[in-house]
Amino acid sequence: MTSAETSVPPSLRTRVRRVAQRGQYDRVTLHALLDEAYVCHVAFADEHGVHCIPTACWREGDYLYIHGSNGSRMLKLAGSGAQFCVTVTHLDGLVLARSAFNHSMNYRSAVIYGVFEAVPDDHKSAALDVFLEGIAPGRSKEVRPGNAKELAATTVLRVALNEAACKVRTGGPKDDEEDMGLAVWAGVLPMGLSPLAPVVDEAAARIGAPDYVRQWQAVAADRVGEEA
Repeated sequence: MTSAETSVPPSLRTRVRRVAQRGQYDRVTLHALLDEAYVCHVAFADEHGVHCIPTACWREGDYLYIHGSNGSRMLKLAGSGAQFCVTVTHLDGLVLARSAFNHSMNYRSAVIYGVFEAVPDDHKSAALDVFLEGIAPGRSKEVRPGNAKELAATTVLRVALNEAACKVRTGGPKDDEEDMGLAVWAGVLPMGLSPLAPVVDEAAARIGAPDYVRQWQAVAADRVGEEA
């Protein structure tokens, strides 16, 4: 992909205007950002007003997927061809500057515009397996799969990633030259989503932990050791 292809927004409404140099439009950045997300926020308008609903999400190919009960007001509207806007944000750090007005945050965010489409019944189970594998690799092969009744009561929707933009801020504070001599601490307070120790369900205590749980536990233990 050329630099021209990564710097051109796919539509007028996806063009980043405020601090435009932070805008990124390539699929590599978008896919990586979405693959790290467990939750997105879905914005829409109906006869009751404007809404923004957090919901679980996952990516498969060039689509972002969501799911829920057939009775969901949001999913019913999404399946009708209405326009939606979906956002994902990762907060990577708090940026402390020497002046109050130059404080900032490091982040990675994505905005997706489009129309959702229903996932066909014959692909619904496979799509939900992708979701489960994103949570815990190997999990979909261990658990009881959804039965016909459960799948029939579930709506799975997807929106194409054709109209999307990312915005990313990295680095330290951007202080004004006249503030550089102030005796004030400046820098970045990094943050991220980190695993904690697994909590086993009492009825499953006799069952050995699978590889993905042991790996999770190892990462959590390393984190505690680093903080000690």
